Amino acid sequence: MADTRQLPQPVAEAWDWQLVAACRDVDTKVFFAPDAERGLRRLARERVAKAVCRSCPVVDACATYAVRTREPFGVWGGLTPEERRRLWSIDQARTA
Repeated sequence: MADTRQLPQPVAEAWDWQLVAACRDVDTKVFFAPDAERGLRRLARERVAKAVCRSCPVVDACATYAVRTREPFGVWGGLTPEERRRLWSIDQARTA
């Protein structure tokens, strides 16, 4: 019998966590900044997004996905792009 451990996961299994995400029925504008958004307006939007994430049953899976794939945009798993970049920097420092 062939060893299938090295094959990629089926797509449905890799993404099933999204089916129960708290953000599923929330407008994506809550999680992704318009191009010109800065300052207090951005912070307020991110606070709303993070509040949705705090109530989410799959917040850890979402954050893990965003960190592992180096997702550059939006709030994922309660983490802003800036917070994820800090985690990437820490990870790079550890592996260097």
